[in-house]
Amino acid sequence: MYNNAFHNQEISSLKFLITGGGGFIGSNLVAYLLKHNAKKVRVLDNFSNGYRENLTEFMQLPNFELIEGDIRDLDTCKTAMQDMDYVSHQAALGSVPRSINDPATTNAVNISGFLNMMIALKESATVKRMVYAASSSTYGDSKQLPKVEDTIGKPLSPYAVTKYVNELYADVFGKTYDTDTVGLRYFNVFGPKQSPNGAYAAVIPLFMQALKDNKAPKINGDGEQTRDFTFVANAVQANVRGFFAPETAKNQVFNVACGERISVNDLWESLQQAANTDLQAVYGPPRQGDVRDSLADISKAETLLGYKPEYNVREGLRFTWDWFMKN
Repeated sequence: MYNNAFHNQEISSLKFLITGGGGFIGSNLVAYLLKHNAKKVRVLDNFSNGYRENLTEFMQLPNFELIEGDIRDLDTCKTAMQDMDYVSHQAALGSVPRSINDPATTNAVNISGFLNMMIALKESATVKRMVYAASSSTYGDSKQLPKVEDTIGKPLSPYAVTKYVNELYADVFGKTYDTDTVGLRYFNVFGPKQSPNGAYAAVIPLFMQALKDNKAPKINGDGEQTRDFTFVANAVQANVRGFFAPETAKNQVFNVACGERISVNDLWESLQQAANTDLQAVYGPPRQGDVRDSLADISKAETLLGYKPEYNVREGLRFTWDWFMKN
């Protein structure tokens, strides 16, 4: 992966901080930047949600640095940002169910931690821009399809509240302190290095683990809910293009998706075919806080970031399945 460059600039003189770099999207971004010879890639992670093994291959590289720390500590955020040129803020507690079960911790990490990053950004003398992970959960109960950045509904979970507050803080800091941010509303990102372990694992790695183990997976609801599943290389592309996007992208938010949707049932059928199995899923009750349908309008990202998805969902699934079977 990442043989094609998403940037036109020379990055061998630039330093990047990736918070949550031990996580799924963060570690893929680290891989891209190191593959393309960034001067330095610094990761800040407390490994509450990410995995050291996602970074093992980079540990001995001279242009890689790991700071083990928590974004809930302001001084840690300031230290991590020292001498950096660009920041990708991926550190967060994801998962709608987790936020419903423990809203206080989700709030502390996703809102207080984000505010610390914004304060550190405001005070930094070197950072040119911070790209941050927003979420399609911000669209909440809006029934409009496709989802357009300027039209949102009311949040359906504590997690969705936290990610919307991130956007509000980024906007206010931009107006008040002239900080420079780009927010990326991810739509159901999947791909290599996404863990099937833990109570809050995402549906695609759970399905793949079930196929690997020949055990029936669980589908929440009737399976006809639709999602704009997005291969992780597309999310990495959006981050890289976000770093270097023109002034018109400053303090804007963008949908990061493929602009196509697939039902969970169709997703499972595609994976059955990839695995050459007739293993059947088990259906359970719908999951609290989930939206029924999701589809992104990606025209704003195409226009202002130059974003163009390289992989559709089925191509991404084949790539992820091959990776999954080797690991």
